[in-house]
Amino acid sequence: MTERNQTVVSDFLLLGLPIDPDQRDLFYALFLTMYVTTILGNLLIIILILLDSHLHTPMYLFLSNLSFSDLCFSSVTMPKLLQNMQSQVSSIPYAGCLTQMYFFLFFGDLESFLLVAMAYDRYVAICFPLHYTTIMSPKLCLSLVVLSWVLTMFHAMLHTLLMARLWFCADNTIPHFFCDMSALLKLACSDTRVNELVIFIMGGLILVIPFLLIIMSYVRIVSSILKVPSARGIHKAFSTCGSHLSVVSLFYGTIIGLYLCPSTNNSTVKETVMAMMYTVVTPMLNPFIYSLRNRDMKGALGRVFWKNKISSSLKW
Repeated sequence: MTERNQTVVSDFLLLGLPIDPDQRDLFYALFLTMYVTTILGNLLIIILILLDSHLHTPMYLFLSNLSFSDLCFSSVTMPKLLQNMQSQVSSIPYAGCLTQMYFFLFFGDLESFLLVAMAYDRYVAICFPLHYTTIMSPKLCLSLVVLSWVLTMFHAMLHTLLMARLWFCADNTIPHFFCDMSALLKLACSDTRVNELVIFIMGGLILVIPFLLIIMSYVRIVSSILKVPSARGIHKAFSTCGSHLSVVSLFYGTIIGLYLCPSTNNSTVKETVMAMMYTVVTPMLNPFIYSLRNRDMKGALGRVFWKNKISSSLKW
């Protein structure tokens, strides 16, 4: 290394979003509203599932974990983005950058695994309705949730440790609004071939395989419905799987658009916009999808609301 390259980077500079300075306040208000909506919406789902005994089922166990994951996933990047937009101080310490990268990977991967568990739950509910309670036992459901958390923890830790061994020297500017792993690798002065190989291998295990498992579940669901075609069966399938399928389309659609459909022009802008989609927009929309398209959630909201209202009336 040259003497210039031996300088160790102690912090990074986040360039943030490509927003005109005159429109910064408008976008700050927009992102703040979206973030608050994400927090309140996902908290509402978690609270409803905890308070309403009718929702103590396997599907809603997975949904409560998914809502918690969405809440945390958005919180990994949004507070720092909002702070940078307001204070104009866009630096982040080296340790803080690695920490942000770890939790970004952790909660992003966790959502992928939870969507697979929810797809399997819908597959069992439609294809084996008489054996549903036997197959989806509390032990199996808890095991699926714990396995999801443990696998994502090790995966995120693996990438974080591999990133921590790299040297960063001359350039410390990240053309993103958070510490994106691919952006950090481009700034590294040391050899990144091991990191790139692990990303390629683990990317297939963490994203491609879960996506294929979800596709397989829905192929089995569709084939099961077509064996005994009826308007009632089709309506039941859509009402049961519609919300989950919408969330899967949002989550994997943005990832496929970002990583499998690369763009040569304005690639940095495209990566930033697509990252905003799956870190901000998707976690915000998930509560609306599950509340507006789900009769159980709307029923639980009504029961909890009237229960609290009656309790308040009795106290008076």
